[in-house]
Amino acid sequence: MFDILTIAALREEISDRLLRGRVQKVVQTGPLALAIEVYAGRRLTILADADPQDPRVLLAEHGPAGDPEQVTPLLLLLRKYVRGGRLIEVGQPPLERILWLTFEKFFEDDERGQHQAEHAGKVTRVHLAIELMGRHSNLILVGDDGRILDAIKRVTPAMSAARPVLPGRPYEPPPPQVKRDPRWLTPESALSLVREANPAAELPGVLVQALAGFSPQMAREVTFRACGSTAVTAGEVAADPVTAERLARAVNEVIEPLERGGWEPTVYLSDDEPVAFAAIRLTYLAGLTVESYPTMSAAIERFFAQRATGRRAVLERHARRRQRLLEQVEEARIRVEARLRSLEQELERGREAEQWRRMGELIYAHLAAIEPGQTELLVEGVRIPLDADRTPSENAQAYFERYRKAQSAAQHVPPLIDDARRELAYVQQLATLIRLAESAEELEQLRQEWEAFRSPKGELGSTRRKRERASAIRRPRGWVTPRGDRIYVGRHGRENDSLTFELARPDDTWLHARGLPGAHVVVQWAGPADPAVLETAAALAAWYSEGRESSHVLVDVTQRRYVRRIPGAGPGLVSYRNERTLRVRPQSPEELGLRQG
Repeated sequence: MFDILTIAALREEISDRLLRGRVQKVVQTGPLALAIEVYAGRRLTILADADPQDPRVLLAEHGPAGDPEQVTPLLLLLRKYVRGGRLIEVGQPPLERILWLTFEKFFEDDERGQHQAEHAGKVTRVHLAIELMGRHSNLILVGDDGRILDAIKRVTPAMSAARPVLPGRPYEPPPPQVKRDPRWLTPESALSLVREANPAAELPGVLVQALAGFSPQMAREVTFRACGSTAVTAGEVAADPVTAERLARAVNEVIEPLERGGWEPTVYLSDDEPVAFAAIRLTYLAGLTVESYPTMSAAIERFFAQRATGRRAVLERHARRRQRLLEQVEEARIRVEARLRSLEQELERGREAEQWRRMGELIYAHLAAIEPGQTELLVEGVRIPLDADRTPSENAQAYFERYRKAQSAAQHVPPLIDDARRELAYVQQLATLIRLAESAEELEQLRQEWEAFRSPKGELGSTRRKRERASAIRRPRGWVTPRGDRIYVGRHGRENDSLTFELARPDDTWLHARGLPGAHVVVQWAGPADPAVLETAAALAAWYSEGRESSHVLVDVTQRRYVRRIPGAGPGLVSYRNERTLRVRPQSPEELGLRQG
């Protein structure tokens, strides 16, 4: 519902009510949500949320309280560059679901802290891109030089090779849509559009695929205005040039407010439950109860206020708990990475062992040539630093001692490095599964797994471990295909482990996102392996991995018999062989139309 029309109506509303307003406060209200309070004759708050399920932006009379536990690098940058500044421009790229807010701030010479001294006496501009694109939604702060300062969701090259979003990189808009511009659609081009499509394809879907910026809601409205029904195929329109002409006219009517304004913010209710909102009147929903509002923000606020008892409220209740758990895991990741760097440096020094031994031997071989107080010995092409306060023999012994320590490191450090790498991989997997957890039960399982990981080795008794594994097997997360194939997906490390090594049979198919932390996926076939079902399982493996926000993810596929536990590693960490790799788009079970079972 946050289509180009909604964004355009919000752009106009924010511009009319807040342009040149002064930013009073910036707070983070959730893991992916910001509130920016602006005073322009009265205080109003811009609320922006990049939640992948319910992204939104609106203007509120009273903003929610900030969460003191939500202090991110992006929030700190916004407080530095935006708080105290002015909103000087509100923009929207043509036919894009992106709202640009440009802020300008003058830094006084005595601005707080030396960290802002480089801006003293200068006017600085930054731009906040609010991208409302479903699961790819993001809030990105961009400097006036076009480079990203930070984002509410950082996107690494591994997550999206096409469009990484990281500090210091140039901001790149979403890839351009290779579609027709609906603003210039003529009866002839409308007729051409439907004739190029599959005749059996539903017309709203054809319009979404063919017209830039068109949402399903806009496409249904256009279809209804042109044909009197939304259940129309492309073939029916292609056979009637008159209907194609009405189609072109309906497209022009729907997008006309982009140029001329005249918004009609509305909310549509079925049995007192809000089911849709729009910036224009939707005739195809005329049978529902219609509520009109003076502003687009008021309509959006009304829509989400009543839905707050649903899924979003559940997510919000657990957001703080999820964040606290993530912070603990992140602290552990930083410690493990520091330990790994230290061990790798020690190993590098260990590789110099032979050099220290040779230096000691050369000093002994040339004792007579070393004068008291000498600081360097150059023999056989080797330059040997000497401690002037030591005797030649003491210098040689010092080099032999360095040799013994380095030799010891070369023997004992590699296993410690392997342990640290396994621990780091496990912590990264745990963090990913925490981010993907969909319920309070899953978060609790992950919290228990985290506590077990932090406890001394051996604290979990064998009886308790067996009980936990049995519990995971009794309630696997799974879906059934129409043929009866079963697809299982692990929710935490222990369940990954039990699905793979206790529930799965040797001939079952096993899948995992390649090189990314994520869930194990197992397919138990009801018949011969089906390529379509395999693609579905791979899409699920991508969805339940760190690559969820990527446009495509590589997924490895092999038989369960070729999967092995990694000795000494945390639950769910495995090695495998004889794999082949599929390139798929991450899709949720709902998108795939799967039936839970």
